[in-house]
Amino acid sequence: MIRHFLAGAALLACSLIFTPALAAPTVGKPAPDFTATDALSGESVTLSELKGKLVVLEWNNPLCPFVKKFYSVGAMQQLQANATGKGVVWISINSNAPGKEGAMPTDADAQNFVTEKAAKPTYYLRDPDGTIGKQYEAKTTPHMFVIDRDGTLAYMGAIDNTPTADSADIATAKNYVTRALTAVTNGKKPAVTATRPYGCFVKYAD
Repeated sequence: MIRHFLAGAALLACSLIFTPALAAPTVGKPAPDFTATDALSGESVTLSELKGKLVVLEWNNPLCPFVKKFYSVGAMQQLQANATGKGVVWISINSNAPGKEGAMPTDADAQNFVTEKAAKPTYYLRDPDGTIGKQYEAKTTPHMFVIDRDGTLAYMGAIDNTPTADSADIATAKNYVTRALTAVTNGKKPAVTATRPYGCFVKYAD
């Protein structure tokens, strides 16, 4: 019995050693795939099925001051509208765990947020267990990702180069997302492909 136990333990150890970890998101590599349900329409959304379109991922927390910086003056909504008007798929994602600040407990909560803020995302995904957030190593709200038509990650990081919660700074900031979208729309690599995100920490489950 002891021999069987040791053999089983050795097998388990090997399986743990050789189990591959999820690959970290890397600019120039395929963006991590995911499937989730859109809180706005109830439709299933699979990232890999959006290949052929530009995609923006925006990590969202309605109560975060750095998120309010953009939504309170309509700046994020305008970014969304400008992008989706050109065929970009904009996906807002909330990875805050239930009971944490800024979480979206139900689809209705997400719908109310989008309606009240006149937001213009293509989809709003609730990610309460943090699966998608951890795939992308999303750290803050906002944390932004731009994916090109081939499904390759073209940009990840901050929304702009002014890490404050003051809406007055938006006008003079360099917006990395719009610049990345312009570059990939023209078949070019963004001049800046990765930056350090700023904002409130994503509040994953303990």
